Amino acid sequence: MCNDYEQYIRYAEYLRALEEQGLAAPAHQSEADLPRADDVRIGDLAPVMRAEGEGVVALSPMRFGFPPPRGKKGGPVFNFRSEGRSFTQSRRCLIPASAFFEFTGTKYPKAKHRFTLTDAPFLCIAGLWRDVGREAAGEGEKTNQPPAFTMLTTAPGPDVAPIHDRQVVVLRPEDWRHWLDLTKPEAKLLRPLPAGSLHVEEVRSGSD
Repeated sequence: MCNDYEQYIRYAEYLRALEEQGLAAPAHQSEADLPRADDVRIGDLAPVMRAEGEGVVALSPMRFGFPPPRGKKGGPVFNFRSEGRSFTQSRRCLIPASAFFEFTGTKYPKAKHRFTLTDAPFLCIAGLWRDVGREAAGEGEKTNQPPAFTMLTTAPGPDVAPIHDRQVVVLRPEDWRHWLDLTKPEAKLLRPLPAGSLHVEEVRSGSD
């Protein structure tokens, strides 16, 4: 599943996309809040969009992947299955990306496939976030851990199925606000897009 994505969105482009959806960024934010990265991988800090008041969407730096529960072994939870779950009480967010990557093959380096949204300058992945620093702290304690996020997944759509048997939930711009405010049934949001919605290219050949 997706454990690597690209963030090369221009801030002016980001603001324009928000405005087109009737949304706005906080006045104090700037291009510095949307740092560029060729690859954002598990454990990296990256900007995540979350609701901050009526019609306002803030960019917050968060770590990619929920840590395992206290006292339990295991790696970060970076993908979270969406089917059969309700997220009405969850902290919902959007992960802005210029593209996301999937890999095929069994030998390293694996083939790397880049997915972009065909009818928008960038895409957003439906996600959840947690204030892991506060959750990890005891009564009256403080920690410096940043919040963390995970990506929601669903069955693969026709554009992803030839590459992988699962995919992250990609939301079109008109559905960003619906996910943050949950003003649309989850079943209509957390599903793959129709054929032709995503463009895929192989950006690295594999060893297989």
